[in-house]
This record gives sequence, structure tokens and C-alpha cells, in this order.
Amino acid sequence: MPSFDIISEVNKHELANAVDQANREVETRFDFKGTNSKFELLDNKIILTTQSEFQLQQMTAVLRNKLAKRGVDTRVMKEGEVQTSLNHAKLEIEIQQGIKQEFAKKITKMIKDSKLKVQASIQGEQIRVTGKKKDDLQEVIAFLRKAELELPLQFENFRD
Repeated sequence: MPSFDIISEVNKHELANAVDQANREVETRFDFKGTNSKFELLDNKIILTTQSEFQLQQMTAVLRNKLAKRGVDTRVMKEGEVQTSLNHAKLEIEIQQGIKQEFAKKITKMIKDSKLKVQASIQGEQIRVTGKKKDDLQEVIAFLRKAELELPLQFENFRD
């Protein structure tokens, strides 16, 4: 029976390159001179540190721009709370990897409500969709691409 998997992953190499490029831009920009502003990539978190909340907003814009240029969807960014002290501001941005259980349930419900003749099952942090015809599976992919979801999805392991 034909099947494919729905996943949501970020290319870690492209993510690291985008963070490095953002660091280089912040180091060379005149408005960031002497502020010790930097981006730090730790596993699935990017930590932004600078002097003020306004500069954090500018750094976030720089990071989004660099991620978009590297082909990383910015919907994977989940911003935390801004932590400020006297002359220091810090922001943690979580990079979401995989499909969380609640979101997976929402996707499977959307697939079932679409009345296509396929079955969707949650398998950890991915969703497997199976059907009798390859055309039905391609319709599901087209349907999910049109749907405006808060997480970018990739489709892999398409088997006949």
C-alpha cells in the first residue's frame, strides 16, 4: 500500500550558517559597535544577548532575514520572554523540531475531515499517511501545502 511520512525538521547546517552570518552582520553594523551583541546556537535554541530590548528587536529581524535567505522557514522560531537587567537584555528563541502531539492530532483531523480515502497515524514526531492509490496521497500533500499551518511540513519516504 502506498504511503508517505509528514515531518517538520530544520536543516541544522543551514541554521548554523544563518546564525554565523547574523553574528558577522551584527559585528560589522555601526549601531551595534561596542554593545557585545551576539547570537549563540545551543542545540535547538538561539540565545540573543545585547544591551537593550530595542536592539534585541533589530537582532531578531537580522536573524529572520538570514534564516529566510538560507531557506529555513521562520515559522520554526518560538520566541521566549525578553529578560532585561540594567545594561543587559537576553532573548531565547526555541527552534521547533518534529511535530508535537497536539499539532499532529490537528493534522490527522484535517486529513480525515478532507474526506480523502487515506488513513493518517501518528508515529512519534511524524505522521504516516497510507492509502490505496498514489493519487490520493498526492492530493493529501497538495491539501496540506495549501493549508496555512503554524509549522512548516516536509513530506518524505513516498513509497508505492
